[in-house]
Amino acid sequence: MTENTATTADTASFLVLGGTGKTGRRVADRLRAQGARVRAASRSGEVRFDWTAPATWGPALEGATAVYLVAPEDPAPVAPFVDQATEAGVRRFVVLSGRGMDKVGEAFGAGMAAAEAAVASSGAEWTVLAANNFAQNFTEDLWYAPVMAGRLALPVGAVPEPFVDVGDVAEVAVAVLTSDGHAGRRYELSGPRGLTFAEAVRTVARASGRAVDYVELTPEEYRAELAAEGMPPEGVEAFDALYALLREGDLAEPADGVRRVLGREATDFTAWATRVASEGAWS
Repeated sequence: MTENTATTADTASFLVLGGTGKTGRRVADRLRAQGARVRAASRSGEVRFDWTAPATWGPALEGATAVYLVAPEDPAPVAPFVDQATEAGVRRFVVLSGRGMDKVGEAFGAGMAAAEAAVASSGAEWTVLAANNFAQNFTEDLWYAPVMAGRLALPVGAVPEPFVDVGDVAEVAVAVLTSDGHAGRRYELSGPRGLTFAEAVRTVARASGRAVDYVELTPEEYRAELAAEGMPPEGVEAFDALYALLREGDLAEPADGVRRVLGREATDFTAWATRVASEGAWS
């Protein structure tokens, strides 16, 4: 890749989408710590950005030369946004995606797949960060409430998952946003080893001092539990597709993206759980 001085760290202006989310807020914080010009955008953040309100896109993009792109579930607005961003002067996209999005179909991750396709055809530099399940799903949403209630029940079986620390994802994103040599690459990001969900829950229980059980469900039982909780059918279908992907085992092998970008090993799940427990994650 030839050096693009419009997107180097000292001259770039960064738009971080999902600026109040798990990865976005960490990316924005790390960029600011380097002295970069950052706009952290979301529906409720310091810069308003709403995928369903295109009138918010232009003000958010003003002056941006690089975008950290966290796509919505609905794929429809993604390509129009990328087109508008390139027309506004964006020359670099870093897209958060998931490992295996090419295998899961339209029920889950369609927005991420659309983002990958849109930036690849944009004419701008692009890099995709394809992550495994976040370790922080145990502390910030998704599995947090079940952990606090003492029961996490999923249809995953004994397939291991190399959970990735969101801090690693954010550090990789910042490195790719602020340095050259990553254009056209797809980095798969995971932790350094796989754990079954039962092992991960036991690790969380030990670190937190809480009594937490993992319960294995059949897919039918899981769908029934989600429906009983009031989840709409499209949500049930999406989660069913996600866990079907995990059961296939294609994401079980640890990936090397963190090491390739940062030159160090990814954060181990046990070390992560010990650290966040000491910070009060499950207090």
